[in-house]
Amino acid sequence: MPGSIREFVETSDVVDVHEHHMPEITLASDVNLLRLFRQSYAAWTTDVLPSDPKATGDIVSSNVEPTSWEALSPYLERSYSNAFVRNLVRGISHLCQAGEDGITRENWEAVDAAVQAHHKNVHWPREVVRRAGIKRIVTDSFLDPVSDLRPQLGDRYDAVLRFNAFAFGWHPLSLDHNGNSAHSMLARLGMEVRTFDDYCEAIRELVAGCRGRNQVALKNALAYDRDVNFDEPNEGLARQAWGQLSPSAAQRNAFGDFVVDLFCRLAGEMDLPVQTHLGTAILKGSHPLRMAGLIERHPRTRFLLMHLAYPWSRDLLGMAFVYRNVWLDLCWSFLLSPSYFKLAFHEAIEVLPDHSRMMIGGDCVHVEESYAAIESARHLIGDVLEEKVADGYFHSRHAERLATRVLSENATEFFGLTS
Repeated sequence: MPGSIREFVETSDVVDVHEHHMPEITLASDVNLLRLFRQSYAAWTTDVLPSDPKATGDIVSSNVEPTSWEALSPYLERSYSNAFVRNLVRGISHLCQAGEDGITRENWEAVDAAVQAHHKNVHWPREVVRRAGIKRIVTDSFLDPVSDLRPQLGDRYDAVLRFNAFAFGWHPLSLDHNGNSAHSMLARLGMEVRTFDDYCEAIRELVAGCRGRNQVALKNALAYDRDVNFDEPNEGLARQAWGQLSPSAAQRNAFGDFVVDLFCRLAGEMDLPVQTHLGTAILKGSHPLRMAGLIERHPRTRFLLMHLAYPWSRDLLGMAFVYRNVWLDLCWSFLLSPSYFKLAFHEAIEVLPDHSRMMIGGDCVHVEESYAAIESARHLIGDVLEEKVADGYFHSRHAERLATRVLSENATEFFGLTS
């Protein structure tokens, strides 16, 4: 039996509510050590900013550059203190048995060879997920938002429907920041769209079909495309954008506001939660309070707000206290700054109205980074709960109960996951 709260957390199963595992990347056989860094958050330590569309450039690139020390050294020698880098190095080192020194000038070739050998084994991703103690994963495949991913990724996986492209669907050539076209996706599903009304009806049919595609939630990542202040829908102005290649800014915003509102209304009607990216991205437009109007308009819709909305976590906690249709996904925040996460998690335990409100995810494309992320989350959650018990805030049985809720039970209930 575990002898401490930390040990209890280390040995508990996890339901991981947010990854970007997708067949084109996660199951690729041509992955080397350099690609793991370039397709991870460590890449954000370079000159490419998270809000830049080029940040996903290497994600979709088919070019695999051979690993070299010259290519690795910016991460390992210049950005070695960054938490994203430390997390990835720790995970790779553990899985590839690199030793206590991590990835070095002396061992990088052996580590690179191990990474390549692992990814030629079709069972490797599943093995890493098992070793991470993850029993279920909810993934967001932004390269193919409308597909059923379970046949390729396996029975542990459910997905979300990312609807960014639909907020830009006024014309077949209009794309979101990932290059997705709403019209192309609807056509793939056999839906013919000619008018604005056809489009709205197609969206209803799309949402109604989510569970048939093993999609357990909707996903709003529009913070990478625009401001998340979604105004009261103006249908007349939204209709004016329809069919135009270059509608005015006001028409574009009205179209997006109308479509987002429609998705949120349908989510409430069909009991599907809406994951929402907040913080970072287009920084000036992604403050959580910008979402307040949308949340108030849809009290029946359950919103899962993500990333602790860094750097505005206290505002987010205030929203989760006031709005009882708000839950929190703690993903990514512990990768960005472990010390910041511990402070925010302490406050979240104290502020949130009940123990159902938090869950965790890794938010990564490769299983090595997901493994390290979940390992880090366990460590930090265990630390905070130990501190809460040591301070007399609550008893160890309460800490264990909260750990079980945050690690797995909340997500299972929230998404309606079945075995």
